[in-house]
Amino acid sequence: MKIGIVTGSIREKRVNLDVAEWVLEIAENYGGAEYEILDIKTFELPLFAEPVSPAFTKELNARDKQKPWSDKVEEKDGFIFVTPEYNHGLPSALKNALDFVYQEFNDKAAGIVSYGSAGGVRAAEQLRTVLSEFQVAHVRTHPSLSIFYDFDYPKLKASEKQQETVETMLSQLLPWTKAMMAVRENKAEHN
Repeated sequence: MKIGIVTGSIREKRVNLDVAEWVLEIAENYGGAEYEILDIKTFELPLFAEPVSPAFTKELNARDKQKPWSDKVEEKDGFIFVTPEYNHGLPSALKNALDFVYQEFNDKAAGIVSYGSAGGVRAAEQLRTVLSEFQVAHVRTHPSLSIFYDFDYPKLKASEKQQETVETMLSQLLPWTKAMMAVRENKAEHN
């Protein structure tokens, strides 16, 4: 199983990558899959302005800018999204990256790690709504880091309890990822 840890921010001096690397370290020690950080900043996606939604065609994903992102999402079996909360919502860079794909996420599993002044829970809830449209099975446990208690800003100082919560999320994500692999195989056999 291959799990992509997707960053949710492209801002300068972001702590998002630090949180993703912390999740990666916990996940690698937990085991059960191959993990890779998918830093949306490195894909340099333009602002989504396509004439047709990727829900209806993969043609736009053949374009130079979108293809590396599309290919990387396609090769993963599951995901962990690391999202900050901006103005009570999902970061525009993450939503933009998601808008460039559709079928690549279908019938896969995901976990969410969020952070912000209120733990990023509103961004996580918005992300769950978007993931549902992609037919992604998102797991219940959701580590939510407080910028007041889990950071010595800008340094991440997550507690042992937060690490345990990431491990609980992984204990849910890995079986769901495996189950969704079977769903994709079953659909492929019947198409």
